[in-house]
Amino acid sequence: MSVFATLVEHLADLLQPLFGASAAAAAIVLFTAAVRLLVHPLSRAAARGQKARTALQPRIAELRERHAKNPEKLQRAVLELHAEEKVSPLSGLLPSLCQLPAFFLLYHLFSSSSIGGEANALLGHRFLGAPLGDRWTDALTGDGLFGPAGLVYFGLFAVVAAVASFNFVRARRVSPITAGAGVGAEVPGLGTLAKAMPFLSFLTLVTVAVVPLAAALYVITSTTWSALERAALYR
Repeated sequence: MSVFATLVEHLADLLQPLFGASAAAAAIVLFTAAVRLLVHPLSRAAARGQKARTALQPRIAELRERHAKNPEKLQRAVLELHAEEKVSPLSGLLPSLCQLPAFFLLYHLFSSSSIGGEANALLGHRFLGAPLGDRWTDALTGDGLFGPAGLVYFGLFAVVAAVASFNFVRARRVSPITAGAGVGAEVPGLGTLAKAMPFLSFLTLVTVAVVPLAAALYVITSTTWSALERAALYR
């Protein structure tokens, strides 16, 4: 973790002339973009997987009709079809899972008072007046809802709400899974997950409120990237 802290510090120093006191926040945004670029091949594979699952719908409809009176046999048949066509119903989760280590690294980095036995200098960095190691509750108990940190969080919540609304509308309109077309509905547990997916983006509001601001910036940047990426890959 100390190595990563040093990298963030050096990147912040490089960005200092452009972003001033918010250079560390800009470094986190760039770090998030680099992670998303690394994960992009998995996102493209997930898009191909969803298109493949959509192409299987006529055959799944036949299986549904053939095994209408035997749900368990229908589930097995659908799973066998996915295996035969080398299509994973859960491939779309891989990009998110692969980002978890980066998120937790940032979380711990900006939650620790010391790194390598020395004071954590990163906690002194701010984003538009809000300390990167603080949470929303710290902003509320500090200068209040309309203080500098409170206004920063108000702006972040607005961005998250806009991205979540975009994801919700798009998922309900164009995604065969979330629009109720039945993709993966016969796979145990996947149907419930599919119905809940359009609402999951709004949980980002809770995440942003409870994690350190640095980790919140990672989440917001990644979520926005994901929304734009999916719009391009699934059009």
